[in-house]
Amino acid sequence: MTKHHLIGAGKPRRHALAAALAISFGFTGVAMAQSTTGSFFGQAPVGDSVTVTSQTGINRDVTVDGTGRYRIANLPVGVYTVQLKKDGAVVDTRNDVTLNVGVGTEVSFAAKTLNTVTVSANSIPQIDVTSVDSRSVITSKDLERLPLGRTAEAIALLAPGVVQGSGFFNNSLSFGGGSPSENAYYINGFSSSDPLSNLGGVGLPYGSIDQQETYIGGYSAKYGRSDGGVINQIGKQGTNEWHFGGQMIWEPRFAESDPVNRYYPNMALPAGYSYPKLAKPLAGTIYQARQNDKQWRTVYDAYVGGPLIKDKLFFFLAAESEKVEGTSTNTSDASQAAYLKYTNKLQKFYGKINWNITDNNLLELTHIVNKQPGDAGNIDPTGNPAISPEVSSGEYYGYNYSTGKTGGALGLYPIWSKNSTTLDIIKYTGYITQDLTVSATFGKNKVTNFTEIPGQNATDPFIANPINQNPAYTGGGTITNNNTVRLINSPDAKTRTHGLRLDVDYHLGSHDLSVGMDNMYYHAADQGQITSGPGYAWYYFVTSTPNDPINSYSAAPGTPYYVRQRIFHDATSMSVAQKAYYLEDKWQVTDRWMLDVGLRNDRFTNLNNSEQPYVRSGNQWAPRLGASWDVFGDSSMKVYANLGRYYLALPSSVAIRGASASTYTDQYFTYTGIAANGAPTGVTALGPAHSADNEYGVTPDPKTFTATNLRSEFQDELILGFDKTLGSSWTTGAKFTLRKLESAIDDVCDTGRIADKLTSMGLDASQYVTDQPGCRLFNPGHSNDFLVARADGSGYTKVTMTTKDWGFTDGAKRKYYAMNMYLEHPFDGKWQARLDYTFSRSYGNTEGQVRSDIGQTDVSKTEDWDFAALMANANGVLFNDRTHQIKAYGVYAITPEWMVSGRILATSGAPKSCLGYYPAPDTDPSGYGAAYHYCFAQPSAPGAAGRMPWNTRLDLGVMYRPMFAQQKLAFGVDVFNVLNRQVPTQWSATSESASPGTVLNSYGLGMYYTQPRYVRFSVSYDY
Repeated sequence: MTKHHLIGAGKPRRHALAAALAISFGFTGVAMAQSTTGSFFGQAPVGDSVTVTSQTGINRDVTVDGTGRYRIANLPVGVYTVQLKKDGAVVDTRNDVTLNVGVGTEVSFAAKTLNTVTVSANSIPQIDVTSVDSRSVITSKDLERLPLGRTAEAIALLAPGVVQGSGFFNNSLSFGGGSPSENAYYINGFSSSDPLSNLGGVGLPYGSIDQQETYIGGYSAKYGRSDGGVINQIGKQGTNEWHFGGQMIWEPRFAESDPVNRYYPNMALPAGYSYPKLAKPLAGTIYQARQNDKQWRTVYDAYVGGPLIKDKLFFFLAAESEKVEGTSTNTSDASQAAYLKYTNKLQKFYGKINWNITDNNLLELTHIVNKQPGDAGNIDPTGNPAISPEVSSGEYYGYNYSTGKTGGALGLYPIWSKNSTTLDIIKYTGYITQDLTVSATFGKNKVTNFTEIPGQNATDPFIANPINQNPAYTGGGTITNNNTVRLINSPDAKTRTHGLRLDVDYHLGSHDLSVGMDNMYYHAADQGQITSGPGYAWYYFVTSTPNDPINSYSAAPGTPYYVRQRIFHDATSMSVAQKAYYLEDKWQVTDRWMLDVGLRNDRFTNLNNSEQPYVRSGNQWAPRLGASWDVFGDSSMKVYANLGRYYLALPSSVAIRGASASTYTDQYFTYTGIAANGAPTGVTALGPAHSADNEYGVTPDPKTFTATNLRSEFQDELILGFDKTLGSSWTTGAKFTLRKLESAIDDVCDTGRIADKLTSMGLDASQYVTDQPGCRLFNPGHSNDFLVARADGSGYTKVTMTTKDWGFTDGAKRKYYAMNMYLEHPFDGKWQARLDYTFSRSYGNTEGQVRSDIGQTDVSKTEDWDFAALMANANGVLFNDRTHQIKAYGVYAITPEWMVSGRILATSGAPKSCLGYYPAPDTDPSGYGAAYHYCFAQPSAPGAAGRMPWNTRLDLGVMYRPMFAQQKLAFGVDVFNVLNRQVPTQWSATSESASPGTVLNSYGLGMYYTQPRYVRFSVSYDY
């Protein structure tokens, strides 16, 4: 769909006395991506028993079986004491064993007499030979030591193969070449993903994160609905010891470097192409003055936790308040020459109650509140004057680009917004027998979007590109009004989510069997956007070819100056039901070989605003097969493989501009004057109002909107790897990943092709409604069956459309391969370090559900595949490709009081693309303007324009924990982007304006840049 409205556990292992304990940074583990538990296993004398006891009083005891093995699964994460008992007496103990989420932690015991031996856990590196996946686990201790941003995404960037996504999508990430909407977020086992578009998700207050699990592939049949990656956060909980504390963080303005200014490119252009002939040429001049555009923030957080009833009932409460202030100067072509002073207020609350009803029955209650502006953290403008940042409060002040002088308040305001998310989760775990465990999780999520534009005049339209106004009517300046935002969210937008998950695990001999269900339901009301002011916006243009038609539906203006009126409205309601069940067997074939065999079935149903289904996926079977080989039988080396299929659901937002009514029209005019509010006067239409996708406010028939045999997007993945200990202190390994997109969903809008197919079938196309809906959901590259309504209302006719029928030569293609190598020294009380290098490639003609290169968030309704001409030359290097990734981080305790830390993140640049008009004579065969894979009339595949520069960042930190405060008090200083290397991370890919031959001044402009150097000061107290 055209974009322009948006731009801008396992079995035992023989081992030495130290046993295989969980390590601080684990990049392999049992496939439990949205789990909240882990497991203990190991070897011990036959007939003895093993008891584990947590700091919350959970006590589990099992008897060692006839093969000398034991297993205790589905335990909440935390710190445990593990004891070996002989005839009821303790003969061996392991203290302070940390159980990480999803990890099978080995604790083995040799034969002992009745003399008790106690050993404290340590950080000897171990290989988890029960795993077949690819993941990382970062603990709260790691978060304390490392200089990191305070978001789930910043933590996830430590994992190999994870790269920063497009700046258009805020803090989004790409996992293994996938698009940012193909990831999943979880808190304490329940989905916290954005329920509307799946772009991002809610995170915990930073100080309440116990562990964060970042999944980058290979997860088991228990989990699905992601073909990118998974971020799973586990919150802290109360224990038998009282703990309280807090932290204050200050990032001052004076310690931040100035952002670099942005300038219009001044390129040498091919013959026949030129920049707009304005009174003041823009090429090479300043586009955005950013020398004073800084952010400064203060953060306060506090927590308290402890026992309400010892060994029985516990609570943990945490709150975080963040205030971000800053300034942001408008671009020189914005509707107002101004700069914004803004304030963002973010509040987070986390509360959890754990009740050990009995030793065998556990109950957990979680309550989370997250309030923040929808655009918090992404205040940097994209250069599109139609986009305004969402803030808690703010006001515009005058700015003169000619003099660089600032002025007083203009009485203009940006969008004031607050997104409020409330999550409630209840989980029950029942240890029915030593081998049978049942768990059930139910959760509810409510999201409310609050939006307001203070002082907006309902009669003033948004004025875009005022710099292109005819100077004869402006006196050489520009004329605008107080409307600063073109599109606003529907003011009463709400989303509600609820879900139920049930898991049954049974240990039978050498098999660990699992069966369960995983259901989610989403309902969104009044979601979408409307045009501010009177419901339309005016765009001013200048052309260097005034005697050529603007496009296929608008005549030549006959003058360099003309305007476009755009009307847009797509707010609607919708629902989604996602149901799944699974079977899985983790089979210990021999002492050294383990197989993980699973099968998952997903069913997805999407409904429009009338609760009519427009997508029914049917049964979708996803097999998973993994194998692990303990090469030497002592957990010192593992070779593993994983092969799986992963289905991706369509989020709620697909109904917007798809299954529900929307209006999106353009109409071009000449004008003879400009009113005081910036609107053109004396307008003469150059053609009728036109919608490239037939969006004229008509609700599509759900039976005709979607192919009747539509298949969900799914991806196949292969992982081959090994992990190896090096002596007593190091681990190393390598992993190869191959991902192939087998089916994609997008929309196709060439309704004339359906009419042609009807004619080829011997039918009269005029007797059918072929132009509604304007776009239809289909699987690019597959034959799809559509129902086409008869004009007399007598029913439908099935029409099978092949790839050739649509005019395409290829189907959807996306392939990703990567080789990762790492070397790691876990924290041993003195130091730790890890180094990763990843070589990867992501290529094809489809990024996935969104378009990062142009910032299109129409999930599975991008302008890809709308018309055949748009896909010519579309096969190339995809936006999320980063050929080289180098990640390193480490910690060193200089003394017991002083610790230093650092991180290096270096990635090769994103591919650059160039979009323009089709070659003559038909320069715009689809009516989409400069959206084709041609650059100055020459074929230009994605990535053909080169690469953005390498993005290299060094972060350093130092922490002081004085002995006089028993090291409960800590002072920290972190410096981010120490070298202050600011490079563009994305450029503007559209080369031409509303008429062929006229090159956009913004083509090749840096859209987003590396954040400048800044400093964080912190003081914390933990008791």
